Amino acid sequence: MAVKVLIPTPLRSYTGKNDIVVLEGTTVGEVMNHLTTTHSGLRKHLYSDDGKLRNFVNVYVNDEDIRYLQKENTPVTEKDVISIIPSIAGGKGEKT
Repeated sequence: MAVKVLIPTPLRSYTGKNDIVVLEGTTVGEVMNHLTTTHSGLRKHLYSDDGKLRNFVNVYVNDEDIRYLQKENTPVTEKDVISIIPSIAGGKGEKT
């Protein structure tokens, strides 16, 4: 079944500048595998060398963080939307 994946702006250069990619899969892991196979440049940004999702990459099904569901085994349907949200950190706080 086809599932929509929302691609964040910093990673769109790896998907031909597409902000949405539609891929086949019945679990988040299957969809993410198809994503990184179809757009191989994404793999190093999303997964560590040991094949685990990087700590700073958050993946949601609809509005639910997969870490609190079944992680990459979370089932998906054609009605679901997977969002990839890279954590943003750093910067210097403003002094008051």
